[in-house]
Amino acid sequence: MKTITMRNALVFTALMLSAAGAQAAVLTAKNGMTLYVFDKDKGSVSSCYGFCADFWPPYIGKKGEKMNKHWTLVKRKNGKMQWAYNGKPVYFYKADKKKGDMAGNGKEGIWHIVKL
Repeated sequence: MKTITMRNALVFTALMLSAAGAQAAVLTAKNGMTLYVFDKDKGSVSSCYGFCADFWPPYIGKKGEKMNKHWTLVKRKNGKMQWAYNGKPVYFYKADKKKGDMAGNGKEGIWHIVKL
């Protein structure tokens, strides 16, 4: 009986560590703010402009800037370059005020944090 209890405790601990690790593994910008993806984007093309972009500002980069192999720059309609992670444009959420905030996760069922 003690073996089963100990085994269950070890499984529970592993699950808790796994959940804590998943929580901590959220993609952030260089400034430490949480980044989001938008389900309505088509591939690497942003669908968030105007009113949408007021609340979900794109993570803007500059032509020629480089990051690791997962990052690319995609052109927006206005000619500005937006960072994309694994091919998906990424955004900030206006209501996130400090590092670690994730208030936009799950908004309208179409905005999601980027998990690593």
